[in-house]
Amino acid sequence: MLNESVLIQGKTNINNYRMIALLKGLKLELKGIKVSRNISCYAILKSEFNLKGSRQKVYDHLNAIYKDWIEENKENIEGNRI
Repeated sequence: MLNESVLIQGKTNINNYRMIALLKGLKLELKGIKVSRNISCYAILKSEFNLKGSRQKVYDHLNAIYKDWIEENKENIEGNRI
């Protein structure tokens, strides 16, 4: 069991965490798992990022952005699991 807790502070960090959570939720939706009873992660991501295309295309596009962000911020997140 995890005994560590994390506090995310600041608007940028909260937005980054939210995008990662939505990306992971979209990955589950691609596998057929409903993440929410209401609006899907796919619908949220499409509306907020003005993306078009299938779930897979949206996932691939955002995953590429996420991987680029990880490479750019590698030194700031070293040791942290994201």
